[in-house]
Amino acid sequence: MSLAIYRKYRPKILSELLGQEHIVEILKNAAKRNRLGHAYLFYGSRGSGKTTAARLLAKIANCETREKDENFRDKGEPCNKCRPCSEIDSAHALDVQEIDAASNRGIDEIRDLKESIKLSPSSYKYKVFIIDEVHQLTKDAFNALLKTLEEPPEHAIFILATTEYEKVPATIISRAQRFHFKKLAVSSIIGKLRQIAKNEKISVTDEALELIAASAEGSLRDAESLLDQLYSLENEITLTSAEKIIGKAGFSRTSQLADALLKNDLKKSLEFVSAITEEGYNITDLNKELIHYFRKAISLKFDSELENIFKNQLTGNELEQIKSHSRIIDEKKHINLIKSLIRAHAEMRYSPFPHIPLEIAIIENLRNQ
Repeated sequence: MSLAIYRKYRPKILSELLGQEHIVEILKNAAKRNRLGHAYLFYGSRGSGKTTAARLLAKIANCETREKDENFRDKGEPCNKCRPCSEIDSAHALDVQEIDAASNRGIDEIRDLKESIKLSPSSYKYKVFIIDEVHQLTKDAFNALLKTLEEPPEHAIFILATTEYEKVPATIISRAQRFHFKKLAVSSIIGKLRQIAKNEKISVTDEALELIAASAEGSLRDAESLLDQLYSLENEITLTSAEKIIGKAGFSRTSQLADALLKNDLKKSLEFVSAITEEGYNITDLNKELIHYFRKAISLKFDSELENIFKNQLTGNELEQIKSHSRIIDEKKHINLIKSLIRAHAEMRYSPFPHIPLEIAIIENLRNQ
């Protein structure tokens, strides 16, 4: 069985952690000075590198090469050659425990953890406990964990990871070093996917890569999984094949519909929606993308400096297309259109005929123009 792409290309050192340069710099400096903390809280959107960073930190803490070689220690990275590094990479490290809080969320599991913490590491310098989705722990479990974080043994390091920071009690947050993992820029994901495609000899068009990256919504892991899925089904990945398999219309189709709406072309807009529906694309997702498209276009009309932010979310050609549409935006008319599309989206999610609310919204806004 071949190894999944997202596992095969998981970063082996901190410097390979994509899009989190601010975190990499801090952790590497801490590693260089042997100033690793006893508790960390990694939070942010899915697929942004939290669990990967936790495993890298576990390797750094226990790397035998770093312990013996001061010159190597100055790199702030694991060697990936010594026994602890190899065992942690292969998930065979007895002194590194990964706990899924979604499945082990009760006080009994935390009590078992507390007992395990008391024992010295079997063969490493540190015992590392990685608790994923920590926000799912019960109130009693959090209270039990809090006491352990207040007075941890010297040989223990806790790394808590969550996608829902606001659900973690303030008492836990205050006892850990906090790091926010940002969503990855579309351009960064495209660059990574392009390199993977080159290494794996995958034939894929730039337009398809852009759709895959956009569909991942800032998650590199999701993007890599999508590329893997498409490659297993198609010898040559094109925009058309990617759209069909993902079930999502690409940016170009969204832009075409936006163009028809902005030019008050009711006939063309309705024919476009009908064609998209017939071709089997997710019409609700199309409306969602359309709302985001108009939001960016209107925002750029009133604040051109937002272009610097949108550069992280769009390719150069996509940004130019939105900028061209922002110049023909009519403030009152198109803000009302967005409001109608948002109402339609709420109705579409629960309707057995999702295309109808979108068509009605289009007719209501264009028929008298």
